[in-house]
Amino acid sequence: MTDNDHIRGERLQIMLTPEELTALDDFRFKQRMPSRASAVRELLRRGLAGHGFKLAKSGTKSSDYGVIGKQGPQAESESA
Repeated sequence: MTDNDHIRGERLQIMLTPEELTALDDFRFKQRMPSRASAVRELLRRGLAGHGFKLAKSGTKSSDYGVIGKQGPQAESESA
């Protein structure tokens, strides 16, 4: 690894509900992760490595997605 491998050039800001933040912190502490940012990166890595995800349909909103409960617009069609 080079020094450039650890440089993070983009900042990503997200808003979480109190329940989502609790779930993130629970994951972080259970996995002994050093920070919330590292926990988010690990969860992103795991999610992007997953199989069977669906692409978002045109016209979906950010509020259609959540960490806890409804998992995007496809959750409605799959539960029907």
